[in-house]
Amino acid sequence: MATPVSDPSLSGSSLPTPSSLPSPSPSASPLKTVAVVGLGTMGTGIAEILAKAGREVVGIDIDEAAAVRAAAALESSTARAVRRGRLTEQERDDTLARFRTSTDLRTAADADLVIEVAPESYDIKHQIFRELDGIVRPETILATGTNALSVTRLAADSARPERVLGLHFFNPAPAMKLVEVVSSVLTAPTAVAAVTDLALELGKEPVAVGDRPGFVADGLLFGYLNQAAAMYEAKYASREDIDAAMRLGCGLPMGPLALLDLIGVDTARTVLEAMYAESHDRLHAPSPILKQLSEAGLTGRKAGRGFYTYDAPGGSTVVRDALTPLEDASSAPGRTVRSVGVAGSGTMASGIAEVFAKAGYEVVLAARSEEKAQAARARIGKSLSRSVDKGRMTAEAAAETLERITPAGSYDAFADVDLALEAVAEDLEIKRQLFATFDKVCKPGAILATTTSSLPVVACARATSRPQDVVGMHFFNPAPAMKLVEVVRTVLTADDVHATVREVCAKVRKHPVDCGDRAGFIVNALLFPYLNNAIKMVEEHYATLDDIDAAMRLGGGYPMGPFELLDVVGLDVSLAIEKVLHREFRDPGLAPAPLLEHLVAAGCLGRKTGRGFREYARR
Repeated sequence: MATPVSDPSLSGSSLPTPSSLPSPSPSASPLKTVAVVGLGTMGTGIAEILAKAGREVVGIDIDEAAAVRAAAALESSTARAVRRGRLTEQERDDTLARFRTSTDLRTAADADLVIEVAPESYDIKHQIFRELDGIVRPETILATGTNALSVTRLAADSARPERVLGLHFFNPAPAMKLVEVVSSVLTAPTAVAAVTDLALELGKEPVAVGDRPGFVADGLLFGYLNQAAAMYEAKYASREDIDAAMRLGCGLPMGPLALLDLIGVDTARTVLEAMYAESHDRLHAPSPILKQLSEAGLTGRKAGRGFYTYDAPGGSTVVRDALTPLEDASSAPGRTVRSVGVAGSGTMASGIAEVFAKAGYEVVLAARSEEKAQAARARIGKSLSRSVDKGRMTAEAAAETLERITPAGSYDAFADVDLALEAVAEDLEIKRQLFATFDKVCKPGAILATTTSSLPVVACARATSRPQDVVGMHFFNPAPAMKLVEVVRTVLTADDVHATVREVCAKVRKHPVDCGDRAGFIVNALLFPYLNNAIKMVEEHYATLDDIDAAMRLGGGYPMGPFELLDVVGLDVSLAIEKVLHREFRDPGLAPAPLLEHLVAAGCLGRKTGRGFREYARR
């Protein structure tokens, strides 16, 4: 997990400055007694947090079995906490004594706060709120845990709209730090302050958001999940490759399809329907496969089957099914690769050369001049020295690795390599010229590969007389550390070329994922629309940079928030990829956010220029 940056937001610019939730106020309601309505997984988790924090909690569910399960779950989790030294026996006893269950909504009569965590249905939630109006005290705050429905609509139907707000916890509630505090136009500031105080006392990090479906975290997350489902439905890539790509390429704790199974395919569909009803953005229109799986009862882990098959309903262990790929099922015998040529002198080229040399390959590192090639080799030497200093390799192994790398000032040095791989500027004309050169200097049967992240591989192939030998090998930066390689075959790529590249990836200890030759491949096609939508949230003044970054780190498990990541990647690079995606898919929702274009035009490109969405100290 990356360490979040703490640089201040831009000042003196057109970007909104971070806002904060109301400061804890002595006059805010202490909210000592809380009723939790709905004792599913989320409701039970919220009740546990509250009871551990010293609140008197009544858990209410019309299903007596659910109430019994909630009490048993609390007993089990607190016993586990005692075994791990996180609670004393006395603290456990006190926690259990503060929690009671009921099947009668009237037991919420004395509550200072009621948190409703019922199924995502307006009818169900309206009925609960209407009944509560006749039960609780006038000053009681009513909070809905919805992540898909309108808080304003629920408030407007209540007799006390100023006391209604959203309190959106994330699953599993005891572990996840983020809580979105959702205000409608009717919500009283004192109610917001009171629940904010409570969230802070519970050890959570509250984020203030307005009332729109998905709020911040789910508003960004579900569009990404929907695109992943559509990508799978289109048979562009396998479920395993899509999930591995996003875990290994973006550092996410789970792949999108596994996450959909955890959330519930039916729940995801409901959230997306609500988002699309408001945005009319095609990115939010639920992928048809979500409807098909939902209506077939294949709703994910809870059903024992969704995108994957599990050992039992409610289980978490994936088991083999008809779609599970066979191990060692290579489609064709590969070619022999003993030596590799890497074209380029930048960070990516030197990183890839280091990867191959470490794996025992003889590497020719060629650039436009001998000096550039020598400088790239020297950069590799420094990287290897750092590995020695950190105890990751011996000095002898580092010296042997560097010895395998031969710098060259001409691509004629690629005459005998078995694999020629370019890592030059992301410019199609430059790459096409380079592939024409490869075609002239490389021996027959040599594999020609491009590391492009967004350009058409087939265009590089057509610049040669042997398009069947051309393939994409998209490494991720920094190449020595990142495990993922997207293997991109065109409609012309030979089977044995594809098989060889997968074998080579395994030998250099990378994880290959297969994808077709279209813009963004897997990772960038899913990542950059998510980043673009985050920028649109800021443009619309819906949330601040800091709140959005915090929401995605704390609520989505992302190693970096979207604006941290954009500044690291480079706003110019990000804009170029957004333009390619928009041009390829012709979807208005993929059009680059104007704010991104304005920052690039102003020369604010991120960390490399000292200023992007945030300002950075000059080194």
